[in-house]
Amino acid sequence: MSLRALQSLEEDECVARAQRGDRAAFSELVARYQDRIYRFLVRLTRSPDDALELTQETFLSAHHALARWRPEARFTTWLFRIARNQAFDWLRRNKRVEFVALGDEQEADVGWADPALTPDAALETAQRLRQLEQALARLPTEHREILLLREIEEMSYEDIAEVLGIRLGTVKSRLARARAGLLEKMPR
Repeated sequence: MSLRALQSLEEDECVARAQRGDRAAFSELVARYQDRIYRFLVRLTRSPDDALELTQETFLSAHHALARWRPEARFTTWLFRIARNQAFDWLRRNKRVEFVALGDEQEADVGWADPALTPDAALETAQRLRQLEQALARLPTEHREILLLREIEEMSYEDIAEVLGIRLGTVKSRLARARAGLLEKMPR
């Protein structure tokens, strides 16, 4: 199957092909999700080099466990759960729990810079983003993590529950507490 044909496959079919040993299909899955997994991990670890290594470990673990993935679970959710576990193992080993501030390149990647902004407005936006990152860094780990999954990765409540291994009601209440905590920590 050609690369273009693999790119047009639905996620489940691509995973099914990878489960049957199609290396190109697994490579396509890596290509689809490596940037999102890396962004998530770099914010958890505050280390681009370690996040890169953890991203590779995430996909290696996913490849080894691919036979256990079932179509009733979303592949992306399953993959984020593996990445989360890799990150928390790394954080425990290094006794660190921090999130990375967005750098200039990352801000441009996310599309926050509006070319129509005046220089003063752009400076004000950059300052607010730094304040937001600082407030986020002062939150408890469980609150930072859930905000990243919901607000940055734009996951549904159901997917967040799956990634974190918690009930849907817990996701909603933890997200509400995290948002309230973030607002408290933002400068007025």
